[in-house]
Amino acid sequence: MSYFSDRETGGVPLTISDIPYTAWRRIAGLVADRIGDGSFGASFPEDCPDGRGPYGTDEKRFWEAVFSEIPNLANADDPLEADKVPPLVDLMDLIEFCWHKVGKPEPYDYHSYFMHEHLDFDIKLGRIEFRDAVNLIFRRNGLIYELTDEGEIQRIAPAGIREPLIQTIFNTGDAELDRMLENARLKFLDPAESVRREALEKLWDAWERLKTLEPGQDKLDQVKILLDRAAGSAGSRFRQTLESDAKELTRIGNSFQIRHSETSQESLRLSDHVDYLFHRLFSLIRLLLHATGRGG
Repeated sequence: MSYFSDRETGGVPLTISDIPYTAWRRIAGLVADRIGDGSFGASFPEDCPDGRGPYGTDEKRFWEAVFSEIPNLANADDPLEADKVPPLVDLMDLIEFCWHKVGKPEPYDYHSYFMHEHLDFDIKLGRIEFRDAVNLIFRRNGLIYELTDEGEIQRIAPAGIREPLIQTIFNTGDAELDRMLENARLKFLDPAESVRREALEKLWDAWERLKTLEPGQDKLDQVKILLDRAAGSAGSRFRQTLESDAKELTRIGNSFQIRHSETSQESLRLSDHVDYLFHRLFSLIRLLLHATGRGG
């Protein structure tokens, strides 16, 4: 669904990474509602004593499965009543777990003795409705996350890099470089900050490999040829700009804790710093790939 404010203003900007308490309470309510209406009976059925089929969710088995796969949630007596928002990765794991286990309950037979209805389950529809409900919570709270059709939480990349990140095709002619770039892309879309930091490392590794694709024995000569090809002219001002950016990004990779972890290197303190550097290097790599006929 869309709200009036969405239609009038284009929606809340998606800029928030920390789950607010109000959003957590609604997500907890969403899971509780699915337990209560029997939706998780698709995977954890509460069976009729007369053997006539499931009529609800076996909540005990549901939580046993949750705790076995997301052990950190077992620390709370009732995770859905927790006063604090769970750690981000645990909350996202719970959402993905629920997507995989949910189904739309469809009553087909009323059992008058026990006064309950026996249920069939539409797995596809149940997952769609759960996904839409979760994404509505994310969107209305300005959160940079999305539950995909495949049941995976993805981080929505910041504006400006989102479309290029999705649209870029890696066809460099070097299978290892393609793999490194795709790995960096996927990690950058992960909701966990620690994984996005890994994405930055992978992207810098890809940058170092890209410098060696042009013919030549010396890496500096290979970089020169790469930049010449990308600029279209060896002596242009734009060629000088490319070289300046390339040198600066190489210096950044060696000065901060991106590819190395010496004590002399400064760590990146904020998630926004990770986003900025990923965006900056990805833009240069994309230009070089496109300009030299290697995709992008």
